[in-house]
Amino acid sequence: MRKTEAVFYADTYHPIQAGSIDGTDTLPHDSAVYRAWLCSSAALYDPSGDPKLIGDPYFTLFVARLSPLSTENTLRQAMSKYGRVKNLRLVRHIVTGASRGYAFVEYETEREMRRAYKEAHHSLVDDYEIIVDYNRQQLMPGWIPRRLGGGFGGKKESGQLRFGGRERPFRAPIVLGVEGLYALICFFLTSRIPYDDLEKLGIPPPPEGRYMSRYQDPSPPRRKRSSVDREEGTHRRSMDREANIHKSNPADNDDRFHKRSMDGDYHSSRRSSDESAQRHRSRSSRDREEGTHRRSTDREASIPKSSPVDKEESFRKRSMDQEGRSFKRSSVETEEFHRSRRSVDMEERSHKRSSRDRDERSHKRHQSRHYERSTSHDRS
Repeated sequence: MRKTEAVFYADTYHPIQAGSIDGTDTLPHDSAVYRAWLCSSAALYDPSGDPKLIGDPYFTLFVARLSPLSTENTLRQAMSKYGRVKNLRLVRHIVTGASRGYAFVEYETEREMRRAYKEAHHSLVDDYEIIVDYNRQQLMPGWIPRRLGGGFGGKKESGQLRFGGRERPFRAPIVLGVEGLYALICFFLTSRIPYDDLEKLGIPPPPEGRYMSRYQDPSPPRRKRSSVDREEGTHRRSMDREANIHKSNPADNDDRFHKRSMDGDYHSSRRSSDESAQRHRSRSSRDREEGTHRRSTDREASIPKSSPVDKEESFRKRSMDQEGRSFKRSSVETEEFHRSRRSVDMEERSHKRSSRDRDERSHKRHQSRHYERSTSHDRS
């Protein structure tokens, strides 16, 4: 991709830059841009001042170029293909009630919003090709709406065009150095981008090295997540994973619910989870001890009552049986140990014997070669 065919998009809104095809203008070229610049300089526009704003801006899309006959039902039906629509507001004229041709659609999740942002752009709704963009009114710094001379809309070829948005991005700047006979030389040797003037006006200069193709979709802004939100998200994912693994075991679910209820603030920090796990381990060990004690008492209760002499004889018999079992176990272990030791000794002896035989054979071969050499030398 050549730089002359590359484009870039505005991260922050500036009225004078939005009125330029390559983002390098320093003077307003029409009255609307001048009005938007004055409004931006005097901070006369409050993006959060609209009382009709509802929902989360990170889940909301701006839909424009709608048909005058489109209604809330038809638009909801068309946008529900990409996800669950939570809120929908079709902007209408305050007096006549007619549609103004644009709407705001809020989805349940950010994933559904991004899917609609990518797939619904340039789709057909009531035989009209719509455009879809993120909610720049609340998410783009320095935003000035179209009614005050800003925005990114406009279809007039004679003027009033705005650049830098999704539908009409900035082009890579190509500025000739001087006019006349030295134009070509200055085209290759110099650049007349007014960086100093752009810096004085607070206009961001054209980027270096992050140009995109016209067919690539610019990514909408993401919500800045704090450390607490990240910890809650990771903990929620781990809990969901454990729930999916142990869904078929009701006993584990009961223990997990009891452990979660014992921990007052389970989502606060790792220390609380460690304390709950330790409490669960102590409780399980206590339950095991109680179970063993209960089984022993049941066994004693099931045995018929007998005299002290019978108890002593039964105790002596049990002790002798335990000693006999321990003796048998020790004898079996000693036999296994001696057997393994004998096998190791046999392997060592066989290894030594084979190495000794190899050494003797090599020594005999060496003596025979030496004898053959001596006899051949004597004959010669």
